[in-house]
Amino acid sequence: MTSHAPANDLDTPAPRKAGISRDDLLAAALALIGPHRSVSTLSLREVAREAGIAPNSFYRQFRDMDELTVALIERAGQSLRTIIGQARQRAAGSDRGVVRLSVETFMEQLRADDKLMHVLLREGTAGSDAYKQAVDRQLNYFEDELQRDLIRLAAADNGAVLLEPALAAKAITRLVFAMGSTALDLPPTRDEELIVQMSHMIRMIITGARTLAGHPPRD
Repeated sequence: MTSHAPANDLDTPAPRKAGISRDDLLAAALALIGPHRSVSTLSLREVAREAGIAPNSFYRQFRDMDELTVALIERAGQSLRTIIGQARQRAAGSDRGVVRLSVETFMEQLRADDKLMHVLLREGTAGSDAYKQAVDRQLNYFEDELQRDLIRLAAADNGAVLLEPALAAKAITRLVFAMGSTALDLPPTRDEELIVQMSHMIRMIITGARTLAGHPPRD
């Protein structure tokens, strides 16, 4: 009697799902990316295989990989804005400042397992023009919310004002995301150092904007 060795699991195709949602496909894409691989390098077939569906089923939820990537960028931005907003609210009852707590929260999300931060940080530099525009829209949302917070916090501090708060908010946002991109290539043991640096630089921007409001530059 001839015996047969069990089939290698790697050679056995994963069972395909009867139905698939947008969330399933987004989760499949996130599972495939990492510090050294962006969404723009993924193929439709890879995502479909990770999700356990036939490639044609992908089109029931997204027109193509570009649409999936933009959806991921939007989800990442919405998620981070919500989390940072909650951190700012917590800072009101904390002995830590809002700047420090916000930066700590940002770094926590950068190291989170869901990899959403990777999407924002990588696709803004490595992706297509459509991806870069989608990331830029999310950064603009951050800047708008931060501008309102900067004005509110300044007014609460003895009625202080800032010179061009929109520009200050943009400087802070772009700084933090640039530092975040650098952090992706560094070990987590460097996080505390980066948090301290970012916190100091943000305070410098805020202090400068407040000082210049009383002594506006001549050129």
